[in-house]
Amino acid sequence: MDINILSEKIHHTLSTLRYGENPAELYEPIRYIMALGGKRIRPLLVLLSARMFDEDIDKALLPAAAVEVFHNFTLMHDDIMDKAPLRRGRQTVHEKWNANTAILSGDVMLVRAYQLLLHVEPDRLSRVIERFSETAAQVCEGQQLDMNFEQRLQVGIQEYIHMITLKTAVLLGFSLELGAILQGAPEADAGHLRAFGDNIGIAFQLRDDLLDVYGDKAKFGKQVGGDILSDKKTFLMLTALEQANQQQLQTITGWRDKTDETVAAEKVQAITAMYDELGIREQTEQQIELYFQRALQHLDAVQRPEENKVALRNLALQLMERDS
Repeated sequence: MDINILSEKIHHTLSTLRYGENPAELYEPIRYIMALGGKRIRPLLVLLSARMFDEDIDKALLPAAAVEVFHNFTLMHDDIMDKAPLRRGRQTVHEKWNANTAILSGDVMLVRAYQLLLHVEPDRLSRVIERFSETAAQVCEGQQLDMNFEQRLQVGIQEYIHMITLKTAVLLGFSLELGAILQGAPEADAGHLRAFGDNIGIAFQLRDDLLDVYGDKAKFGKQVGGDILSDKKTFLMLTALEQANQQQLQTITGWRDKTDETVAAEKVQAITAMYDELGIREQTEQQIELYFQRALQHLDAVQRPEENKVALRNLALQLMERDS
């Protein structure tokens, strides 16, 4: 069963979910954001992990759907906090409806995620609910740290890594852990898969930071240099701040808070040139490779035949080599 078939199973399962009907203003936004698509990486990770231990992955479909519903709930609320106008090229829910509706619809999505997890076999349900709840709280912690960092002039690189671990990586790790738990995998294997996902998640976010500056605009799908324009504290910026000489620091501070479109291209060019002087691109690529190799070490430690790991290994490689 290849990844395309697994993706089709996920798409079919998500298309059959029923969230509710009345009042329509509560449920239509849920159907709207779930229909926007996306890579569906998290439910795919659940199924790939589950299949490593048992070819029968049908019982993992609804729990996998729960992870995707939860993920989209976080996106709906994040968009409100970020005042984002677009999600996947379409209006965000709070723009199409309003913030209050988006908050309430998101709340229902969280409830539905828990309901979908009730399809887990009874002897594994408690562990799944406990781990899901811990992960959900960590995602919220990561979002709060991200907002805290916006108000701080100084943020450490390790603080940033901790933030993206919580905000992005732990849900990937939980997805893999969930698949293993559902199939009765040994606890050690489930732990290694969680660590594999955590490290892939960190590398994935660092790749996103890199693409925002050095990506191909036609492939990246959003404005290249957007993080620079918004003075976002990414791994690239924090590394530059740590290593910059006095003149380079003046370049950074001189452009800070200049977000006017008339100087946008000049600002991106100036900061990117400074990154080039410091070798920030190469350093970021080294960090991506470091976390990717850590991830593979955990995958290697899973006590399953190598052929059972090939699809997951290949997917991880695709995520690391992506240019969009």
